[in-house]
Amino acid sequence: MPPVATPARADRGAGTDAPASGPPVVALIGPPNSGKTTLFNRLTGLRQRVANYPGVTVEKHVGRARFASGLDLDIVDLPGVSGFSARSPDERVTRDVLDGRIEGLREPDAIVLIVDAVRLETQLMLVGPVLERERPTLLVLNMADELEAGDGTLDDEALAAAFGVEAVRTDARTGRGVEAVADFLDRVAARSATAGTAATSGSGSPSGRAGLPTMDALSRRREVVQNALAAAKYRSAGPPKLTQRLDALFLHRIAGPAVFLVLAVLVFQAIFTWATPVMDGVELGIASSGEWLAARLPASWFRDLLIDGVWAGVGSVLVFLPQILILFLFLGILEDSGYMARAAVIADRTMLRVGLQGRAFLPLLSAYACAVPAILSSRTVENERDRMATMFIAPFMTCSARLPVYALLIAAFIPERPLLGPFVGTRAATMLGLYALGLAAAIGTAFLLRRTFLRGKPAGFVMELPPYRIPSLRTVALRLLDRSRIFIRRVGKIILAVTVVLWVLAQFPRVDGAPPPVDESALGRMGQVIEPAIEPLGFDWRIGVGLVSSLAAREVIVGTLGTIYGIEDSDETSLELRAALQRDLDFGGAIALLVFFVFALQCMSTVAMMRRETAGWKWPLAQFAYMLALAYAGALAANQLL
Repeated sequence: MPPVATPARADRGAGTDAPASGPPVVALIGPPNSGKTTLFNRLTGLRQRVANYPGVTVEKHVGRARFASGLDLDIVDLPGVSGFSARSPDERVTRDVLDGRIEGLREPDAIVLIVDAVRLETQLMLVGPVLERERPTLLVLNMADELEAGDGTLDDEALAAAFGVEAVRTDARTGRGVEAVADFLDRVAARSATAGTAATSGSGSPSGRAGLPTMDALSRRREVVQNALAAAKYRSAGPPKLTQRLDALFLHRIAGPAVFLVLAVLVFQAIFTWATPVMDGVELGIASSGEWLAARLPASWFRDLLIDGVWAGVGSVLVFLPQILILFLFLGILEDSGYMARAAVIADRTMLRVGLQGRAFLPLLSAYACAVPAILSSRTVENERDRMATMFIAPFMTCSARLPVYALLIAAFIPERPLLGPFVGTRAATMLGLYALGLAAAIGTAFLLRRTFLRGKPAGFVMELPPYRIPSLRTVALRLLDRSRIFIRRVGKIILAVTVVLWVLAQFPRVDGAPPPVDESALGRMGQVIEPAIEPLGFDWRIGVGLVSSLAAREVIVGTLGTIYGIEDSDETSLELRAALQRDLDFGGAIALLVFFVFALQCMSTVAMMRRETAGWKWPLAQFAYMLALAYAGALAANQLL
């Protein structure tokens, strides 16, 4: 393979605060669905760290790789992009990383460009902009097994010579060819260790670009690529027969949406029900360990803070992990198998009517379990306005945390009577009505946003459909671990802090070292302060305390009301709690409270995730205020009419 030699650039990292020393940095770049992240995981394993690039919501994945020589090297897994037009945050970040414009990250010493060998006509459109950076470059021809299985042809050396780079064939899923990539990276690390920079890469011309087309020629992307592929005698394998047969079903005008609906229901059912036993186990484990710890600590306010505040706060964070893991398990399988691209095409026909892309469907579907993973998964929506609208309306979906509140109030105030014979009764109809009300609010809000604050021309929805593939279990497992760490680190801090604050408000001011009655605590007084504002809704100070406490998590209001009424072991099935609510809350107030919980954003973990994903407080505060205003107006109307 031809050597690459590039001169050291005097302006490397100019304008940034990137460190001048440390392990060399290699950028891993490639189009979507090229197997880039699978290769990244193969090279780095669990030695990864995740953060956001400064000022944007795009995540920065950096992994440390160590080779046989004992040398280390940092690999930056850049977002999957198809070009450098900078129309999306992913493209802007990718361009800025390669140009050394990212604060705290030095300009890459070398570049690994990974492409799908089955689709080189489109995948190689990145090669021109990459070569313009004049860095040692390795061209990785991934999915080589599919090219060979389909009788495709490619002269690797001729293609490498056409672009003046090294080229290797790989199958990142099985590990084939990864050792050649590691050898290239080892040489980059060795050059950096001996020369202090990645200034050379073997013998050859000073620029390593001898015989290459000029930059003017490289700007004509397609012509250069076609000439290179012709010289390499490239013949694509074409779509496998299995892909053609599956697409005949999945993209069919009638059968396609039907299959899509079945899969969507399966994902929803899995998130909603499969996670329940694990969530119950997590709750039991947290409660049992808390009791064990409490029995071994002397009675004091510190023990109460540790057990009822910190320990309970940890449990309220960890309890959502099963839902998140199941969600991303399905998303990972659907994406890596190639079906997600088809699902987006199918859903786009309907979502376009309210101003959203088809990619928004699955995140919104997952919000019926929890808005936090829904906001996380909205990253699959490429258009920034569509993604923002998706995140904004996700909390309107009826998440599982609302169900204890719905179950308690419906059982207490809605008598069970048949509506459709033995199939549907009044309570089931009420529950379905609450789901429908939230969905209607989401649709209306999306329609409004895309025509006001997020107004813009409909984003072009062009998607290259990859062939169907068997997902890599290793890649999916590492993705689940990555999502878990991000969730605990980002959301855990906020919800833990809120839980501790609410506990403190309920425990002070103390009288003779004992906690005060709830109505005399700081939390109770807070409820009494807001009572005049919520009285028109049919709520008293007790409901006010419940609303304040439910900011930690919606279902907390059930336990809070049980504490206020002095009912032990209170939950949504408690007959004592139902009776207490019937004494202090009339029918109009109960319906108003249901409507309030349909609309209000009573979930600080969602606010925290929204803040992280939008890199600021503007959108989460606007979201919280909008949903609170809508909840207040809806509850007021319900109480006055009923």
